[in-house]
This record gives sequence, structure tokens and C-alpha cells, in this order.
Amino acid sequence: MQTILLVDDHEIIIDGIKAMLFKEKDIKIVGEANNGIEAIAKVQSLKPDIVLMDISMPELNGIEATKSIKKEYQDTKILMLTQHESKEYVLQVMKAGADGYLLKNSKKEELLNAINAVKSGKKHLGNRISAHMLDEMLDDSVKDIEDEKPEQNLTKREIEIIKLLANDLSNHQVSDRLNISLRTVETHRRNLMQKLNLKSAVALVRFAIKHNMIDL
Repeated sequence: MQTILLVDDHEIIIDGIKAMLFKEKDIKIVGEANNGIEAIAKVQSLKPDIVLMDISMPELNGIEATKSIKKEYQDTKILMLTQHESKEYVLQVMKAGADGYLLKNSKKEELLNAINAVKSGKKHLGNRISAHMLDEMLDDSVKDIEDEKPEQNLTKREIEIIKLLANDLSNHQVSDRLNISLRTVETHRRNLMQKLNLKSAVALVRFAIKHNMIDL
């Protein structure tokens, strides 16, 4: 039998969860709380196996209540049940010590899966939260790639050479301009093409233009 404490400042939410779990034989709702302070007190007196906790509540929010509960009752599992989907909330909640994160509009089957998961000691993120966080991480990765400045990975000499080559100077002219051997220029050019994954002289010019390395 899994004992559960419901914590939410909206009575309609608590009533909805109670109705959803009413017929589950291995689940017993042992108490209710309307804010974080009440939640801490109820955990102390009732010692439930699992707390279904809202985030946004008066007096003390669910994140702070989770921190306090976990300090004293590490074995008490806390499943955050909230309307907040953002990655920032998820990270704050899990850092506070919560065992799971589920949206309030989740279906009964997903709620039961989450309860069973945290009870068995697993961390659990609801399906929509997992998908949402993955999307955000992918978006961040794409943005990081787009924001990268490849020229920052080039040496000062490589930047000099790419600018000269992009301004249509030949290898010999670059050699004379920089007072280095022709072989050195050719080696730099070959390394540049490999480092920047460029296939032709035209691609080299386009790269220089894109990154404002030459004046048009």
C-alpha cells in the first residue's frame, strides 16, 4: 500500500486527483495540504510514502517545501504535479530533491506510472516534459552552433592567410606578402580547408565574406 499526501492550493485539483485514485487498491490518500508550510507539517505527522506537490502555492511554494522535506525525510518521495512546462522549473524542482515531475493535464495512466516509478526509487519525468526538454535542448544546441564563430578557432597567421587568399592573392603572392615560404603557405591553406570543412577556393571566399573577414 502506497500512502499519498496531496498538496495543492486549489480544491478542485485535490478533488480531481482523489477521484482519479479512489479505486486504486494499492493507493491510500492519507492527507491534504494547501501550501508548503502545511505540507511540511503533514509530512511530519503522517509520514506518507509519496507527496504529490504543486509548485505555485501561497506562504511557501512547492520547491522550497520540497527542500525542507527532503532534508528531514529523504525516503519520502516527492512527485511534482504542476502546470509549468519550462526547463527552468524542471531543473529547479529536481535540484531541490524532487523525485518526479508531471503536468496536471496528464492522464490517469501516466500519473499511476509516475507514482510507481518514484516509489521504486526512480526519477521520473512525464512524457510531455521529457519531449519538451529534449526540444529545448536541441534548440539550444542549434543556437550554439549558429552562434559559434569559427574564426575564433583560427590562429593569427591562419586569419592573415585566409584574408589574403579570399582577396584573390595567389599562394606565391601570399608567400611574398607574409615573407614565408611557398610550402608554408600551401600547408596553411590545406589545414584551413580541412579545419573549416571547405572544399574549394570559392567556399573559402564565401566563408571570409560571411564572417566579415574581408571588405566588399
